[in-house]
Amino acid sequence: MNRCEAKEDCVRVCPYGVFEMRNLTRADKARLTWLGWVKAWAHGNRQAFVIAPDACHACQLCVNACPENAIVLAPNR
Repeated sequence: MNRCEAKEDCVRVCPYGVFEMRNLTRADKARLTWLGWVKAWAHGNRQAFVIAPDACHACQLCVNACPENAIVLAPNR
């Protein structure tokens, strides 16, 4: 969350609808570092969120598209 700058590249490239852009809640902001909070503020307090992890096919299009290297593929638990 501290790296996302809300550029929406992951949302655009994902053919499976795994991501959506949304406004950060107060709870989301509380989990950010100071630098992450400043970045979020500078980018309209919006970030990409994974809304459908089970739809992910691990194609890595989002990983390659993210200019902030904010996405890491991990097993769904």
